[in-house]
Amino acid sequence: MTTTAELIGQTLAGLGVQCAFGVVGGGNILAVAGLTGAGVRYVSARHEGAAVAMADAYHRVTGRATVCTTSHGAGFTNALTALAEAARHGSGVLLLCGDAPLRGRRRHDVDQTALAASVGARVFRIVSAASAAETAAAALRAANAGSASVLCLPNDLVTADASETTSTERSALIQADLADASAEDPTVPPLAELAAVAGALARARRPLLLAGQGAWRAGAGKAIVDLGDRLGALYATTVMASGLFIGNPWSVGVMGGFATPGAAALIREADLVVAFGAGLDPFTLHHGRMLDPDATLVRIDIAAGVGPDRVDLRVRADASVAASALLDLANARPRPGAGWRESVAERVALARDQRPRYDDAGGDGRIDPRTLTRSLGELLPAERTLVLDGGQFIEWPIRSWPVPDPAGLAFMGAAFQAIGLGFAGAVGAAVGRPDRLTVAVLGDGGALMGLPELETLIRCGASALVVIYDDAAFGFEVHMYGPQGADLSSATFADTDFAALARALGGQAQTVRSPADLWTVRSWLASNRPGVLVLDCKVARNVVADFLTDLLSGPPDQPRKE
Repeated sequence: MTTTAELIGQTLAGLGVQCAFGVVGGGNILAVAGLTGAGVRYVSARHEGAAVAMADAYHRVTGRATVCTTSHGAGFTNALTALAEAARHGSGVLLLCGDAPLRGRRRHDVDQTALAASVGARVFRIVSAASAAETAAAALRAANAGSASVLCLPNDLVTADASETTSTERSALIQADLADASAEDPTVPPLAELAAVAGALARARRPLLLAGQGAWRAGAGKAIVDLGDRLGALYATTVMASGLFIGNPWSVGVMGGFATPGAAALIREADLVVAFGAGLDPFTLHHGRMLDPDATLVRIDIAAGVGPDRVDLRVRADASVAASALLDLANARPRPGAGWRESVAERVALARDQRPRYDDAGGDGRIDPRTLTRSLGELLPAERTLVLDGGQFIEWPIRSWPVPDPAGLAFMGAAFQAIGLGFAGAVGAAVGRPDRLTVAVLGDGGALMGLPELETLIRCGASALVVIYDDAAFGFEVHMYGPQGADLSSATFADTDFAALARALGGQAQTVRSPADLWTVRSWLASNRPGVLVLDCKVARNVVADFLTDLLSGPPDQPRKE
């Protein structure tokens, strides 16, 4: 007999799922057996939210949708924060979870369909053994399309007989599902809207092309570069698309609060910014500080119907299709003469590699976080995956540790403004891309919140470097709200010995109070990176990130002119 749980595992494996992350309970332990029995690798997490974050990071670094799994009730509710992050980020995550029986909810059950929908996830509920394979295939197809999805398996269907769904029928279902996915056409932009953008490009004297995560996913990088070369434009990326233009001499790097001062100055000189596959959230626009008030802003994206009021032209289209079409229209016009690039060539090179000056604030057993970041940057290999938790510290590695491509960055929690997902993200990244060194960067607050998954990272045999910017505080809140009268005792703590914790869990560790303490990293790298090395970096508490300093200075001086 083939049970429904086994059929689901066979279907998902047949559709290409290679790995799953989860925490087992009564509602899903047999579903996990169905996955492993079909050849899917399974990684046991310590918390359900972490299992979702692992799958999220795995998708970000591989581009492949994957499965995470929890039990019903409390197992499901534990997963909601990470599920919200995955849904808002557009990650290919499929959460396979137990659910209340078809006959009705029990005392410990909740309305999982409503909860999942409330955080933006798509919900698929299996209603019979006969339709289980079809429903599972539909849920995975939605995940592959960038919609975090939930597949609910009612308790009374887990062991139901699904033998009537033969292997031939399953194979036909899989082939049909693959054919349906490959037949989907990208959104083609209306000609009138494209013509309006082409006209704006023709009039621009200082055009900037911005690529976001959507451009990366659409494979639009080359088309955008070709268009920019035709127009004499500069390039920039959002944080999530970091590395897309790496090595290009006309790229200024990241746009937003993490831009270098030189890059920010060049971006503010642009008279036209065309954003491909970028949401243009307040961080990319640096809360109104990033662009000249008179600059024209164009957004080209599949979801271009939503977004900030600041946008002048919106085009709902696939980024790659639109960039190629705009290149055709540009080629039909006379080639522009000498322009912006020639006048700013030296400034672009300086902006991209700019190392802002500062007075070192280290001393009394604490290292300046900027000095720490620069010193580590000189040691790290180029082929790396950077996994970030949340906190004010993120500015320093984003600016100083470039990634080889957007798949080399997993910024966990950014979409939902959560912290505590960094260790879990490191597990997913290390499992997905073992060919690259995983560098996990966390603050002490996020590290303690997600500490159980450091054990998972060590247990799964990953090679990873963990860097904890440890100021014994919620640094963002201290610097942002201290001047507003906050009681800072609510955001500051006694020191934590993360090095001792890491060793207790089976990892290697080093407390870092000065650059000299980084000798352990050199030794670890020279030994071919065995296991997990945790750096408990005691950073100076009084250093404020530049992006936060800008926010503390108040609203931008110049409102947009009408």
